[in-house]
Amino acid sequence: MNVEQIYKDANALLEGHFKLSSGNYSKFYLQSAKVLEDPKTAKLLADALAEQIKKSGIKVDAICSPALGGLIAGFALATALDVRFIFAERADGEMTIRRGFEVKEGETYIICEDIITTGGSALEAAREVEKAGGIVVAYAALANRGFCSRVGSDIERKDNCKLPLDKPLFALEDFAFQMYTPDECDFKDIAYKPGSRGN
Repeated sequence: MNVEQIYKDANALLEGHFKLSSGNYSKFYLQSAKVLEDPKTAKLLADALAEQIKKSGIKVDAICSPALGGLIAGFALATALDVRFIFAERADGEMTIRRGFEVKEGETYIICEDIITTGGSALEAAREVEKAGGIVVAYAALANRGFCSRVGSDIERKDNCKLPLDKPLFALEDFAFQMYTPDECDFKDIAYKPGSRGN
């Protein structure tokens, strides 16, 4: 499966000047919402991700995604694995699980995002699951920005990867685009801010 081509075909691999949720800048941006607006494509990608997870032997009771970006990917993965789906969301700047979702003691979870960059939001969602008594056994995403190492890839973990070393990350493709800190960024045009955190 050529995931990069799927993003290109959906006009979801954008080129320009982007300010990312992390506050850093990039010449490229993955707009997964454009890919996932087609249910057939969402199913295709989720089925491929589920196949990786099944081959690993990991079994889970539920998927949890951080809102907003991970919602469609997480729901599609839960459907492919035939397990329950919940999500965590920010309330007053803090990630929380609410809306009546219940995490049962000892229940196993995969935290699923559309894209893993450093894994910060995924880790926040995982902490909420664990605080409620759940057990996070893995992380998953459609795309990996190349900061965290994933199953089946030779990309080495970078210092700014926040995901735990003892839990696998499953993803379909690596997109290791160069990122720049505000001090390093010398793009002359105004940065576009497409992310969900409104920065």
